[in-house]
Amino acid sequence: MDYDAVVLGRRSIRGYRPDPVPRALIEEILTLAMRAPSSMNSQPWNFHVIGGEVLDRIRAGNTERMLAGVPESREFRTGRPFAGKHRDRQVGVAKQLFAAMGIAREDQARRQDWVLRGFRQFDAPVCIIITYDRDLDGSDDTPFDCGAVANGIVNAAWSRGLGAVINSQGIMQSPVVRAHAGIPEDQVIMKSIALGWPDHDFPANAVVSERKSVAEAAVFVGFPES
Repeated sequence: MDYDAVVLGRRSIRGYRPDPVPRALIEEILTLAMRAPSSMNSQPWNFHVIGGEVLDRIRAGNTERMLAGVPESREFRTGRPFAGKHRDRQVGVAKQLFAAMGIAREDQARRQDWVLRGFRQFDAPVCIIITYDRDLDGSDDTPFDCGAVANGIVNAAWSRGLGAVINSQGIMQSPVVRAHAGIPEDQVIMKSIALGWPDHDFPANAVVSERKSVAEAAVFVGFPES
C-alpha cells in the first residue's frame, strides 16, 4: 500500500479475529514505527507486547476492578473532561459506533458491555503497552514523541493488513497491567494499543470518524490569497 492509501484508509478497529499475530510481524511494525521523530533524538518510548495467558489475566483484572468500583489509576495525566466542540466530537463518534452496533440509548447492559470491551483491549490477540522513561516525567516533548510512535504503529500495522486501536481503558487499572506485564518502576505507563487481524463482520469496524477540514484546522500566514 502507498502512503496515501494507508493514511486515508486506516480506521480504528474494535473487533478482531482470534488468529495469532506472528512475533516477527510485530517486530517489523515496531521497527518502522520507531523511525518516528523525537525531541533531540531522545526516543523515550518502550514497548511491552502482550498476548496469550498474560493478556487474558490483564483483561480479567481490569474488568473485575472496574465492575467492583475500584477507582481508575491511570499513570499518565488525563486532564479535564472534554467540553464544547471537543466533547461534541467525542459524543459524535460514540453515536456512530452505537448506531453501527445497534445499541439503543436505553440498553444499559449492552452499553456497559461496550465500555468493558475497552478494558478487555477489545478482545484483540495482542496488546502493545507504550511506556516512557520515568526520568522524563513532566516533559511535554515526551508524550508528543510517544504519540508520534503510536501513530507509526497503527499505520504500519494497517499497511500489513492488521488493525489497531489506540486506547486508554486498557491501562486505567495500572497496577494490574504493571504486575502481569512485568513493567519496571522506572517506566511510566502511557497508552495501550490493541492489535490483530480485523473481523470484517464486526459492524463497528466499518465506522469512519468525521474529520475537521484543512480550512477549519489551518491558518496560512504569508501566503498569497488563492
